[in-house]
Amino acid sequence: MMEIELSEEAQEYGRQAQRALEGAGGDLLAERAEADPASRAALVEPVLAELGAWDLDPRGSTDELEAAAALCRSAGWWAAPYPVAERLCRPTDLDVEVAGLVVVADRNPAGAVAGLDDGVGRWVAVDLAGRRSWATPAPSPSLAPSRHDAFVLPLELEPLDDAGAGDVALGLVLPCWTLLGMLDRAVDLAGRHVQEREQFGQPLAGFQSVQFQLTDAEVERAGVEMLARYAVWSIEAARPEAVDDALALRLAAVEAAEIVFRVAHQLHGAGGFCDETTVSWLSRYSQPLRRLPFGRSDTQDRLAGALGRTGLTGLFGPNASEADAG
Repeated sequence: MMEIELSEEAQEYGRQAQRALEGAGGDLLAERAEADPASRAALVEPVLAELGAWDLDPRGSTDELEAAAALCRSAGWWAAPYPVAERLCRPTDLDVEVAGLVVVADRNPAGAVAGLDDGVGRWVAVDLAGRRSWATPAPSPSLAPSRHDAFVLPLELEPLDDAGAGDVALGLVLPCWTLLGMLDRAVDLAGRHVQEREQFGQPLAGFQSVQFQLTDAEVERAGVEMLARYAVWSIEAARPEAVDDALALRLAAVEAAEIVFRVAHQLHGAGGFCDETTVSWLSRYSQPLRRLPFGRSDTQDRLAGALGRTGLTGLFGPNASEADAG
């Protein structure tokens, strides 16, 4: 029987991580890191180390994979300015210390790794074909505020091996959990805003058009959550279609992000595009997750190419039934 709920232990771990990141600065973490990209690791890494994040092995057990997913979601809630998912995805079969894993496109490989020192090891990149490379961030022009690049740098690749087939699904899925956390927060911020603001003598939330917009955003967010849980189960079950499921999740997450952030910005009005509002920071730092390793159209093309004429076989495949899901 398919069980796609995260364990209670994993969910509690995620809640602890969310509280710990709040205590370390919460929304101010992104602001501080943007002003000084070299401080990214110092702002976030000690908090995660205290939580035992780097002891997690998502490849090693179901419990640790689910805990890693919950941690990524909490990091997304605060737009934590650190590649948490990529660090958790680091390969464990190499003889050298590895900082993390980045899934890259065939052209113009890039990752949100600016401002990080190399004290934790080398970065590994993997493409959808499972080809792995050592990834070296291109020299940053400066460590000036990262307002326009969201810490993204081009990666210089040195071929390593073709043993990354098992890395691809995990490397796609965990960053989607980070993006899910951002969608959680965006919907929450929009809901709170329309409850607090009034127009024509009543809260904005009382207007039917606003309710429709919030409902649309929540439906999209909830759909991504369901697919994210399923994609984790697919990895746990070692399904041959795990990469297809990961691509389906990525496509849904990117499409949902367009809708959720559009609604959040619209309901905040002009202020939603100003740094005085949290939704502006959240939206800005969601961009690398939405665009890398490939955006909506490219993800759609790659998923279609992988599926051919067979279609998805899992949660929403032709033979799925309500009895399959727990």
